[in-house]
Amino acid sequence: MKKILFIIAKNDFRDEEYFIPKSILEKEFQIITASNNNDKMALGCLGGEANVNLNYENVNVDDYEAIIFVGGPGALKNLDNEISYKIAQEAIEKNKILCAICIAPTILAKAGVLKNRKATVWHSELDKKPIKVLEENGAVFVGEDVVEDGNIITANGPQAAEKFGNKILEKLRS
Repeated sequence: MKKILFIIAKNDFRDEEYFIPKSILEKEFQIITASNNNDKMALGCLGGEANVNLNYENVNVDDYEAIIFVGGPGALKNLDNEISYKIAQEAIEKNKILCAICIAPTILAKAGVLKNRKATVWHSELDKKPIKVLEENGAVFVGEDVVEDGNIITANGPQAAEKFGNKILEKLRS
């Protein structure tokens, strides 16, 4: 069975952005969850508990069909770093499907993989900084729930989680 990797923060990942796409994809793929800790459990900001299979420092991109970065308040605090950038860059180099939801597309932008690509990201009327991060790193911001550009799929938040999961499934099947 082909494998998909979810990367979540050890604390405060956004529950819907992990559990909804996971439930869509696990019917056809083996799901592996990585986090920035060696514990076997990560905690969502709404109280959901996720079993963690490995520390994201030990990720081998070759093992997966798709890599999905999950957002939430803990994403930037825990995952916005060189380890995540390297995983994202390798995923693109190796022609893998690379996905991010909520605030996590800013991690892809900082990794340099969104240059000249369309993408979306979480933002609010009062907080447009995430859009600025995308644009400063060469991405073309699109104000839609889910955006696909080549092998990259981005989504703008928890309300888009089901659409995001279905878009990834569609891409994996094609």
